Amino acid sequence: MPTYRELLQQTRSEISELDATQARDRIDSGEPVVVDVREQDEWDEGHIAGAVHIPRGHLESRIERLAPDTTRPVIVYCSAGNRSAFAAKTLADLGYEDVVSLAGGFTDWKRNGFPVQLQTGLDAPQRARYSRHLLIPEVGEEGQLKLLDSKVLLIGAGGLGSPASLYLAAAGVGRIGIVDADVVDESNLQRQIVHSTESLGEPKVESAKRAIEALNPDVEVVAYKERLTSENIERILADGWDVIVDGADNFPTRYLVNDASVWHGIPVVHGSIYRFEGQVTVFKPHQGPCYRCLFPTPPPPELAPSCAEGGVLGVLPGVIGSLQASEALKLALGIGEPLIGRLLLFDALAATFDEVKLRRDPDCPVCGEHPTITEYVDYVEFCAGTREPA
Repeated sequence: MPTYRELLQQTRSEISELDATQARDRIDSGEPVVVDVREQDEWDEGHIAGAVHIPRGHLESRIERLAPDTTRPVIVYCSAGNRSAFAAKTLADLGYEDVVSLAGGFTDWKRNGFPVQLQTGLDAPQRARYSRHLLIPEVGEEGQLKLLDSKVLLIGAGGLGSPASLYLAAAGVGRIGIVDADVVDESNLQRQIVHSTESLGEPKVESAKRAIEALNPDVEVVAYKERLTSENIERILADGWDVIVDGADNFPTRYLVNDASVWHGIPVVHGSIYRFEGQVTVFKPHQGPCYRCLFPTPPPPELAPSCAEGGVLGVLPGVIGSLQASEALKLALGIGEPLIGRLLLFDALAATFDEVKLRRDPDCPVCGEHPTITEYVDYVEFCAGTREPA
């Protein structure tokens, strides 16, 4: 059996190495992928700018996701050049055509006075909390930091707002606003899971705030104990929200949120529920249709009863609210394909999902080519009746 030193010497004879000066020249060209195979604590103390971090023990399982092009040059480095030598040999065995190890490693890089990027991201407890996000290439540490810096406004802390708020908080959305004027009632507890029996009679925003902060202390909750109106919406939106999650179940609020979102350029994740059916879509201003494109005028009350009038399966808002949270996270991260121009329909009885394509109306009075509604209107009068939040 060869010793470690003998195995290292043999490995180095089978790979290519370059010194710090040569490595910097190649890195400055922008051509290679730079892979840091050190441990997390070493990476935190400083690393080469632009490098991707894959600890040596995870190299085989993660490299294909972070560097899928096996023809692109790869520079691997560690602290002193030993682990990176073995890593370079591994990558060559995996089919990477141009792999080199940084002789002398990060130590030599620093000794030459070359630039070092210090880690100012997640602390150790946050890495533990969001560890499953960090494993996803589309999220990673950069994405998690983006979530912690994002702001999501929830319209309603009821059936849809409850699961959406909890999942957004668990995911690490740094600032969550909640607009709701109601108090917790016994009839809410069958589906509004952010509240509890102990919350009966308490304002929903305060009950939700307590539950969210208990779940994740990283999250700041901004509670607006008021009904959303034309008089207060500008003040609320002035707090700078990135995404609006609309969990209202009354048409005046939906039209109000829609018009404001178009004028402020804020995407809205819309959801609605009734008995066993729910729907989700994303209204992103100037990239797809708005709510008025889908519903130019509200249906008559007898054709659109509220949950209080027609009932709702308790688990249904959990499904729809979770989908809304998923869409909000995608928008905040800038990943995936949000439901822009697509209406997702869910039937709990049949356990089926269907999708309907939506088109932007060029004659829409708010987002169309020649808008005729340019300021807030009397939405209650426009809708000829209101309904209570789900």
